[in-house]
Amino acid sequence: MPDIDVTDARLLLALADDARLSGVELAQRLGLSRNTVQARLARLESMLGSSDRRVDLRALGYPLVAFIAATVNQHLLDQIELALADIAEVIEVHGIAGEDDIIIRVAARDTDDLYRVTGIVLGIPGIERTELSLSMREMVGYRTTPLLKQRTQA
Repeated sequence: MPDIDVTDARLLLALADDARLSGVELAQRLGLSRNTVQARLARLESMLGSSDRRVDLRALGYPLVAFIAATVNQHLLDQIELALADIAEVIEVHGIAGEDDIIIRVAARDTDDLYRVTGIVLGIPGIERTELSLSMREMVGYRTTPLLKQRTQA
């Protein structure tokens, strides 16, 4: 994957401030040509993919967030990954080092819904053991702005 350079970082910071800026407005604000902005935005879009992280789960009716740490049968990891991807309430999965093998971030409507989602996860062949942690409050949300600012100062 190509690196995000200073110009890319400046574009992303401007969009973080106001996602509705047009290509012309971005070009004017950053002192770039409109063609440069359009080319950079197209490249960034193909590099960065989805903007799912901007959607507030509470606005979708999912106020609960939990993390499920799971120990899995490593031989079934590919199938487990596919099965987890099919569960709408699974919003993120990471392979991790340590006592557990994967961490699964899930969203739920309420505790009954969380119980249901956890049951689905536990029913996936190859998931051997889980431990649930309920998020009480997001303290620092997903962010890249500090890294983008750091990149513009490099």
